[in-house]
Amino acid sequence: MSEEPTPTPEATTPAPEPTAQAPETPAAATAAQPKKEPGAPSGPYVWGTGRRKSAVARIRIRPGDGKFVINKRELDQYFCLDVHRAKARQPLIVTDTIKSYDVFANVAGGGTTGQADAVSLGLARALVAADKQHDRTLREHNLLSRDPRKVERKKYGQRGARRRFQFSKR
Repeated sequence: MSEEPTPTPEATTPAPEPTAQAPETPAAATAAQPKKEPGAPSGPYVWGTGRRKSAVARIRIRPGDGKFVINKRELDQYFCLDVHRAKARQPLIVTDTIKSYDVFANVAGGGTTGQADAVSLGLARALVAADKQHDRTLREHNLLSRDPRKVERKKYGQRGARRRFQFSKR
């Protein structure tokens, strides 16, 4: 018969735990930080997103002297019509901050009208994220409301969304 060896006292006592804690890893340190809400200032920039029809605008603003850049071009070079320029600048004019912020926008999709409206909405949202006092003024001018209208889809058996093919009795 085989005899089992009797355990020695050193083997039965648990090993002492280290008293010094291991340094925190960078991932653990960032997980401990509170989550920021969307559009909250992160560094010098404040972000806002605007959409209209199929156009999407991502807006960054920072305190500055009034520079307005869209897709790496100046506002006056990007939008040819004064109506579109005015629509894009409208939140700055209404809040009287046209010379207080530099605006950088990336716009994609849609046409010029949809892009101008998307820039306006994104800029209004960024201004509210930067300073909550602008919320009331922008709401009074209806600049924080997204226009939900989109192009209606074409239906089968028709020439367009509602237009029918020409009908001939004879």
